[in-house]
Amino acid sequence: MIQSYKQKINLEEKYDAIIIGSGIGSLCTAALLSKEGKKVLVLERHYTAGGFTHVFKRKGYEWDVGIHYIGEVQNPNAPIRKMFDYISNDKLKWADMGEVYDKIIIGNKTYDFVKGVKNFKAKMYEYFPNDIDAIDKYVQLIFDCNKTMKKFYLEKALPTYLSKLVGFFFRKNYLKYSSKTTYEVISSLTDNEDLIKVLTGQYGDYGLPPKQSSFAMHASVVKHYFNGGSFPIGGSSQIANTIDNVIESSKGTILVSAEVKKILINNNKASGVEMSDGKKFYSDLIVSGTGVFQTYNHLIPNDISVKHGFVNNLKKVTPSVAHGCLYLGLNGTSEELGLPKNNLWIYPKDVDHDTAVSNYLNDTDSDFPLVYISFASSKDPSWQSRYPNKSTIDIITLLPYESFIKWEGTKWMKRGEDYGDLKEKITNRLLNHLYKQLPHLKGKIDVYELSSPLTTKNFVNYDKGELYGIDHTPSRFNQKFLRPKTPIKNLYLTGQDIVSAGVGGALFSGLITAASITGINFMKKIYKKED
Repeated sequence: MIQSYKQKINLEEKYDAIIIGSGIGSLCTAALLSKEGKKVLVLERHYTAGGFTHVFKRKGYEWDVGIHYIGEVQNPNAPIRKMFDYISNDKLKWADMGEVYDKIIIGNKTYDFVKGVKNFKAKMYEYFPNDIDAIDKYVQLIFDCNKTMKKFYLEKALPTYLSKLVGFFFRKNYLKYSSKTTYEVISSLTDNEDLIKVLTGQYGDYGLPPKQSSFAMHASVVKHYFNGGSFPIGGSSQIANTIDNVIESSKGTILVSAEVKKILINNNKASGVEMSDGKKFYSDLIVSGTGVFQTYNHLIPNDISVKHGFVNNLKKVTPSVAHGCLYLGLNGTSEELGLPKNNLWIYPKDVDHDTAVSNYLNDTDSDFPLVYISFASSKDPSWQSRYPNKSTIDIITLLPYESFIKWEGTKWMKRGEDYGDLKEKITNRLLNHLYKQLPHLKGKIDVYELSSPLTTKNFVNYDKGELYGIDHTPSRFNQKFLRPKTPIKNLYLTGQDIVSAGVGGALFSGLITAASITGINFMKKIYKKED
């Protein structure tokens, strides 16, 4: 059972491992270590566990904060499905979203992303009959890039001395793809800007438009969804809940409302953590899943960060995009309201993705560069049994942190009338996008609430309200410090910063971190379990 630190429960002073944060990278690391018999303490600052996989409930509704769909879990033999099954003891179940998982909407034109590689290609041929060769080459490049990914991430788990000796040979093939932008690669195949715009219509899943993002990041996301999307049955809270049982089975504990003030380091060796109330817990193994900025800027002493070059290293990466999400609650079932299972990606008509982002950042009153709409209550077959005659919608867009900086330091729910006015203005703009696609929903909204980058900062503890940790630019994949093992003995990292964006990236960061700690090839062990 996930417990609150505020309840002053009886806790041991020393654990086999202490993990800071409860995002999917932390939970995966904790579960894998637990399965090896280690007693793990997971410390989460938020009042609920799961990081971006958590839910919140208000006014009779429940909203998933960060999980909108996950790819490849439909296939029981896919690595991501095997991982989820292993760390949840097969308790986490999935619902398929159907043949069409994403709709890319540009002006008045809609492009369906359909399940299955052959089907996807055939659908793109229909839309772009003069670009069949480019489409084929594009799909092949997606697969070619992903084939090189395994060795790249395997290298991150190697001992330091081995990495120095052979690391380059593990990385080099992947870097051929990661060192180029998405636009560089796709524009070498076609000069059809409309096709490029459609093929990159999921860029919101990793936060950067084509001329800024690494092609390797793009390829990873596209491949992830080629065979469709799925949603956790019971909502995304089931991820943390099912993994919690695995941690408990080895006498481990997940604590929420448990803020870590600092990591205790003596003679370049991590030995424990100090909580915000001064209490200390000790372990010979400390794992931070809070991101590189939070870890190196806030959790360890500045002199140690300077000594090991962390301060300079952080100058080589940038925080990812910040966002806002409009959470809607509606009276009526998804069926009654005509809510689809597929996601909607809405883009301005006359400009490319990069220009749209640039225009918006220069003037936030201009068109949103993207609007993403997800219908969680349609995707979860258990929803109606849990929330009869209710439905929910999430609408997400880019919201620069700078637009909210004047309210920095103010308290949640007490930021003032002008903050509320700005949120109301943004809400109405987002609702207009919803009503353009589904006009029959006018007058059907029962409850709404808009999050801002300050909301993300408050609950997830990212300094700039970033959504994907650090930006997934080409240069980001060249940063050798983004790996589990740190120069501080007994201190490791996990989470999307050391792998890549999203649930899949964070999940496999847990595997890489646990492998780096134990020396165990967990993927081999997971697949052997089925033999």
